[in-house]
Amino acid sequence: MDSTLACLAAWMPRQRWYAAKGRPPSLRLVSWWDLPAPDADDADARIRTYLVADEGAFPAVLYQIPVVARATETVDGPPDHVIGSPEPGTTFIDGPYDPAYAGALLRLVTSGGRGKGPRAVAVGHPAPDAPGDDPRSATVMRGEQSNTSLVYRSNGMPIICKVYRQLHAGLNPDIELPTALAEAGSVHVPRAVGWVEGSWPDPATAQGTVTGSLACAQEFLPDVEDAWRVALRAAASGEDFRAAARALGAATAEVHVSLAELFPTRATSPADRDATAQSWRRRLAIAIAEVPEIARQREAIEAVYRRATTAVWPDHQRIHGDYHLGQVLHVPGRGWVLLDFEGEPLRPMSERTHADLALRDVAGMLRSFDYVAGSLRLDHPDRSAETAREWARSARAAFLEGYAMASGADLGADSSLLAALELDKAVYEAIYETRNRPTWVTIPLRAIERLVERPAPVG
Repeated sequence: MDSTLACLAAWMPRQRWYAAKGRPPSLRLVSWWDLPAPDADDADARIRTYLVADEGAFPAVLYQIPVVARATETVDGPPDHVIGSPEPGTTFIDGPYDPAYAGALLRLVTSGGRGKGPRAVAVGHPAPDAPGDDPRSATVMRGEQSNTSLVYRSNGMPIICKVYRQLHAGLNPDIELPTALAEAGSVHVPRAVGWVEGSWPDPATAQGTVTGSLACAQEFLPDVEDAWRVALRAAASGEDFRAAARALGAATAEVHVSLAELFPTRATSPADRDATAQSWRRRLAIAIAEVPEIARQREAIEAVYRRATTAVWPDHQRIHGDYHLGQVLHVPGRGWVLLDFEGEPLRPMSERTHADLALRDVAGMLRSFDYVAGSLRLDHPDRSAETAREWARSARAAFLEGYAMASGADLGADSSLLAALELDKAVYEAIYETRNRPTWVTIPLRAIERLVERPAPVG
């Protein structure tokens, strides 16, 4: 097993989903399980999913690594998909890129069954009307950061199956929320196909087991664009985006209303208010330390936060949790469809499944419209800055108008809270951009200046 871990440790840092860039993993095997090859003609392929804890990170990160072991002389693939040879004559292939694992995963999701290992099990949960595991070609989507998704195509409905690379105990909201919405008849989420649940030894205590989500599958919507690309193209061409933004606001509200009907809601408590205000102040302190330009706005920012804490807050409910234009697809004849209810992937699952303020999603989308205008100014500095700002203002106002009409929410009464949530998001963005894309930090810095002068527009 030492050779297997050494092989994985050499390969993992090159993968986009590996969290600790610039540092070699310190791996410990937690468990594994096996799945049978779906094709009798491929019975020599051994399909095993390893669960390994990277204990060099703090806190430790648990990774799911599906592997197909094949005879070395039969392997001929791109180097990034070949993990290595832990023993002479055998080569490990990254599972999603091998047809044996792709087929076994599809069967598990659409037909059920289980994989077994030492103190570990993986169980498939097909949706009630899941399509059969007909032969399908599988391709891996490019560009994902935290997970690996396979797209299966046949003559029937195409399917996308997301394999979670970093595992957490608990049911992933990316499964729980869209599945409930789809079963309730919502047109704003893809049709549910199924999901895979796993149990494994608790890596934190080595006592007992924990249960969590391993993969989910849903309808794949091909040949469509996400709202970011649609909006960016509209802004670049000067196209009036108000009708589209108003429809997006209505779709967002309809999803929020459905979530409030499907899952428990609760009144916002003083403890909720205090915890939120503390998180605002904590993030502001970090931002001032890392982005010194924000320091001169400190008093004005804190004044926005104080006004919000004295207002009446709406109830807490389940929300998307990481909402922006890139999380929405524009589907001709169907409208806006929401994706990726996973929340912020690096937050513990227990936090991602808590009820929260629906206005947090609204604030996230407002910031996304602002980013369209900001990125347009960066890419085309010769264009009128006022034209880009006006495009964002009109799109934001139309989105809020559509949201208010479909939800019945009084956004005027909630304006101080919405302004604080958007301001906090901009402060977070300033930290993120300083760390990762310094040339983009002007976008949130301009937003902070604007948001301390006047609240977000309401429809």
